[in-house]
Amino acid sequence: MKRIFLATTLLTSTIAMSAPHWTHEEQAEWGGIQDSTQTVAPLTYPYAECNIGQHQSPVDLGTMTSETSLNSLQTKYVADKPDFFNSGHAVQVNVSSNYKGQLKIGSDAYPLIQYHFHAPSEHVIGSKTYPAELHFVHIRPDGKMAVLGVLLEEGKANSTIQTILDNVSKVGSEHKKDTGLTINPTSLLPKTLSKFYTYAGSLTTPPCSEGVNWYVLATPITVSTTQLTQLEDLYNDNARKAQNLNGRVVSGKK
Repeated sequence: MKRIFLATTLLTSTIAMSAPHWTHEEQAEWGGIQDSTQTVAPLTYPYAECNIGQHQSPVDLGTMTSETSLNSLQTKYVADKPDFFNSGHAVQVNVSSNYKGQLKIGSDAYPLIQYHFHAPSEHVIGSKTYPAELHFVHIRPDGKMAVLGVLLEEGKANSTIQTILDNVSKVGSEHKKDTGLTINPTSLLPKTLSKFYTYAGSLTTPPCSEGVNWYVLATPITVSTTQLTQLEDLYNDNARKAQNLNGRVVSGKK
């Protein structure tokens, strides 16, 4: 239980207050950021995995090879009264403490913990970068993590995204929990989950922990130009650059 508590704390509230500050502008140096409160290695470099890890995310999905035997994806998200959270690095929505929504991968279930936005997209497909990307973060009771990625392209407005943008604070590290609003995360998914990319990766922000199962949907959802501008006014260029595959294979269903 200690492991799941620590992981949930990290992913719902970003890094603890005592952890060293980081920005996307300095992402090439994340691994070298020191924690002055620690005196023993490797604790003095809490984000070292960002630079020395071999299974880092995001990646270029354009190298995908078709794998028809992969387990199917199924979301069982339900309506929730969430916490609109400006993490200081992204627009984020934390689910309520007793939330029952989950991602099913074959027979395995991963509870949804939070979802957040990056602009532009972190995953690329060859030379194509999308205007934004949404990450649904899931953690199992045994600590295993799965992230479901949804690419965003300009088009029709999304009413749920508008609700999030209208209620998230413009102040970093500030929560809005008591709005009385209800959101169903399913409204942030494309109609089909049958086409996706998958690979073994990591968190895309410090501490860049590896062991994350990634599933990026091939079908994007749309966001209006106005909504995209609103998102970028809060956080622009909060995307990590694509990392080397280092021998990994990007599989998927086309």
